[in-house]
Amino acid sequence: MESTRKEHDFLGELDIPNHLYYGIQTFRAVENFNITGIPISKEPLFIKALGYVKKAAALANKDCGALDPKITEAICYGSDQVIAGKYDQEFVSDLIQGGAGTSVNMNANEVIANIGLEYLGHKKGEYNYLHPNNHVNCSQSTNDAYPSAFRIALYMKMESFITTLAGLEVAFAKKGVEFNEVLKMGRTQLQDAVPMTLGQEFKSYATTIGEDIIRLKNAQELLLEINMGATAIGTKVNAPHGYPEICVAYLAKEVGIPLTLSPDLIEATVDTGAYVQIMGTLKRSAVKISKICNDLRLLSSGPRTGFNEINLPARQPGSSIMPGKVNPVIPEVVNQTCFYVIGQDLTVTMAAEAGQLQLNVMEPVIAFAMFTSLDYLANAIQTLIDKCINGITANVDHCYQMVMNSIGIVTQLNPILGYEESASIAGEALKMNKSVHQIAVVERKLITQEKWDEIYSLENLINPKFITK
Repeated sequence: MESTRKEHDFLGELDIPNHLYYGIQTFRAVENFNITGIPISKEPLFIKALGYVKKAAALANKDCGALDPKITEAICYGSDQVIAGKYDQEFVSDLIQGGAGTSVNMNANEVIANIGLEYLGHKKGEYNYLHPNNHVNCSQSTNDAYPSAFRIALYMKMESFITTLAGLEVAFAKKGVEFNEVLKMGRTQLQDAVPMTLGQEFKSYATTIGEDIIRLKNAQELLLEINMGATAIGTKVNAPHGYPEICVAYLAKEVGIPLTLSPDLIEATVDTGAYVQIMGTLKRSAVKISKICNDLRLLSSGPRTGFNEINLPARQPGSSIMPGKVNPVIPEVVNQTCFYVIGQDLTVTMAAEAGQLQLNVMEPVIAFAMFTSLDYLANAIQTLIDKCINGITANVDHCYQMVMNSIGIVTQLNPILGYEESASIAGEALKMNKSVHQIAVVERKLITQEKWDEIYSLENLINPKFITK
């Protein structure tokens, strides 16, 4: 039979298996919050950030005379072990939980305390030597430790996401160059518009992704202001004089990012506006990426009865009943991922609005929504790059024939013949099922073949010049 140790809180005692580094409060959280089935061990950056927070707090407390140097050394050792990822499996609290993240904070406090106890030569659970609350959580509350760790983890996760998004920008830009001279028909409202190049279309995708990278970087900066040292509601209760400034300085040094202390800790403790801003920006990216995937599905539709302007890499058979059918499964899965992210924006909005008075207790679901959105969308983007964008080819001849058979090319005749005459040509061409060239040059002789060749040369269609009579 597995050996246990007795631990207590003000609700009573529990037997905790001796091999576990977490304690009674985490044990209760596991029993209470079986919600997503996703423990915080699945978010190693969050665990790392919690380790940074606990180490910085210990060092600041030592400097302020609130912690014994030996206790500080043990907490720093335990925090370093957590930062290194050696105890990720001990972080078992569900990502969505009640209590504003208290279970996550106590999970970190208990694990670090028990690592520290062994470092000092004691047994797990001998908290009279090193206590999760009195020592590891000294001068802290969940209400500053949890959001500070969340902001650090979110900042680091955004760094990785932005790098992935930049890869998508590069992939589209490369296709823009590759398809630079592939003439095709532009469309508005799904109707023929005017000629353009496939390269211009793909370059525009790169540009729009690049714009979002800038917006995400700007929004990311909001995470650098933290409330560490605010303790319960921002009044710094139970924190020694000077502790917040010292703690944030240590934290910035340990993490390696320019963290700053909020000038109004009461406001910072309740405010979740940064998350709303970031999630809205992420939603913007998801909307754009989903729109691009809609385009890819349309442009590759067919192959015989659709647009058939591009070919997406064939990844798997598309039907259990229709032989030879291949579906655009990669854009489809990216669409669905984008829908998830767009939905999570509403989750973050509602959670941010639902905070009352001096604390927003809904931060765990905000963390879940943002962590999963960044992870899922990053995975979808990388899949889109590797399994779709890089392998796209163009049906060059088909694209060109679609342009020359289109009624839309009549627009180039406006400066020469005027709108009314051009509209008449378009109407007759449609009615008689003839080309614009047949009506304007052959039958009506409104312009010469030489002029037609000048207007509709490949060079002029790709880079239009203003041509008049």
